[in-house]
Amino acid sequence: MNNFEQFEKNESDIRSYCRSFPVIFNQAQGAELVTTEGKRYIDFLAGAGTLNYGHNHPVLKKALIQYLEEDGITHGLDMYSAAKERFLETFNRVILEPRGFANYKIQFSGPTGANAVEAALKLARKVTGRNNIISFTNGFHGCTIGALAVTGNGHHRGAAGVPLTDVSRMPYANYFGDKVNTISMMDKLLSDPSSGIDKPAAVIVEVVQGEGGLNAASAEWMRKLEKLCRKHEMLLIADDIQAGCGRTGTFFSFEEMGIKPDIITMSKSLSGFGLPFAIVIMRNELDQWEPGEHNGTFRGNNHAFVTAAAALEHFWTNGEFAKSVQAKGKLIKERMQKIARKHGPDSLFVKGRGMMVGISCPNGEIASAICKEAFANGLVIETSGNHSQVVKCLCPLTITDEQIDKALNILDAAFAKVMAEDIANQAS
Repeated sequence: MNNFEQFEKNESDIRSYCRSFPVIFNQAQGAELVTTEGKRYIDFLAGAGTLNYGHNHPVLKKALIQYLEEDGITHGLDMYSAAKERFLETFNRVILEPRGFANYKIQFSGPTGANAVEAALKLARKVTGRNNIISFTNGFHGCTIGALAVTGNGHHRGAAGVPLTDVSRMPYANYFGDKVNTISMMDKLLSDPSSGIDKPAAVIVEVVQGEGGLNAASAEWMRKLEKLCRKHEMLLIADDIQAGCGRTGTFFSFEEMGIKPDIITMSKSLSGFGLPFAIVIMRNELDQWEPGEHNGTFRGNNHAFVTAAAALEHFWTNGEFAKSVQAKGKLIKERMQKIARKHGPDSLFVKGRGMMVGISCPNGEIASAICKEAFANGLVIETSGNHSQVVKCLCPLTITDEQIDKALNILDAAFAKVMAEDIANQAS
């Protein structure tokens, strides 16, 4: 038996990431992972965007350890706690109020992003009295049935086992290229009583489609989408689960676009420490829930409240952290553009925004081979996209310039090897 005997014997075959990274990780710090055998890897996956502040950040770790040592509340359902109070006060003071969202409320929906999406869709339907939701091509919102219905990925949808209904799929920004106005297309369909599109309760959108291949909507497209929502009395739900918490260079992915979603979903890096935590942020007047109408056992993760508040205080009370993310995002993008020009000027191109960027390859086989080669040389990096063709960077936002340089040197070499092999195979 190999080193993975326990996993292969007892864990379901549903496991996926471990197949790409067949080692046993034991420790982590910042942007580095360490195996049980002591081998170090630079982490360009970061828990699929869950560890924006890196592994075991000392400020967050200290806050959590102190809370544990003081016998702080661990689990509280939706009861009041000092930790929850501090999170609410900090989130409002540091994030919502400075960004013009002072009149929004926070719902603790449950531990995962899918929980937040389910709650947001349910709320939109309750408030409007309508069933239909508009979602977009290549969108990803989770794998529970409601969230899966608004997800585009056929691989995930195929496992549902039941019809995924009450959703109308629309083309995302630039889905048909720069010359096709997808907002006008949507407007015509929504304005035509014979289009077959039932009047929607809401539109759910990712400003940058993480799992969909790093497709990024422009500010103009997002403003037009918001205007479309107002015209047709649809709620605008911004899914900021992967693109939020600073990933694109601002706390919310949309905050420099001049829009105000009605509902925002957040999870992943919200706790800052990899602890399960998700919220729904909504306009005050949309908070029409009856007490207990939507609940969940693990919506009171007080450990996550502690680390989230510590992260907000440490990273977001001034603009320095956001500036550093923007600078690192620019550095990564420039290096990736050089890799693309060097190894495939006609077949490789860079996609995404901020520190949510990647290189699109001719196909998923090439992208997968590049990730495999990079891993063999000390870099954990994965693919995304409708054909898994995008080599995607989701490194911690706290990564050093030196680590970025080392990681992109590994990636450069991986592209060099795999693209050369692809050319040789085509010639033979």
